[in-house]
Amino acid sequence: MGSRESFKRPHERLEVWQDAMDLVEAVYRFSSLFPDSERFALTMQIRRAAISIPSNIAEGAARRSRQEYLRFLSIARGSLAELDTQRLIATRLNYGDPPAMLDELTDRLFAKLTSLMNTLGKPGVKQ
Repeated sequence: MGSRESFKRPHERLEVWQDAMDLVEAVYRFSSLFPDSERFALTMQIRRAAISIPSNIAEGAARRSRQEYLRFLSIARGSLAELDTQRLIATRLNYGDPPAMLDELTDRLFAKLTSLMNTLGKPGVKQ
């Protein structure tokens, strides 16, 4: 049998998906600092937005058409903007300072998603 590396699904090979998975971990660590009173509010909301990012990248990569792929990447980017807003809300409410890694991953993901969307949006580019 081959290694797990040889059986990776297409989305698992994408750097943007790998970065999104790292972002989910960082968000879970950051949101674990929130007060218990936020467990069913901001904590769940920020985690849901974070989970949505790699999930939509994976779903888009599994689709048959470039147009569908672009639509799911757009949803992932929207979830990233939602997550960024929720992070700012948590910071303004003094729920903790997000680690620098969280900001760096957010910036990197915005850039990579935009770049991938621009590349896929060009005529003649294959999925």
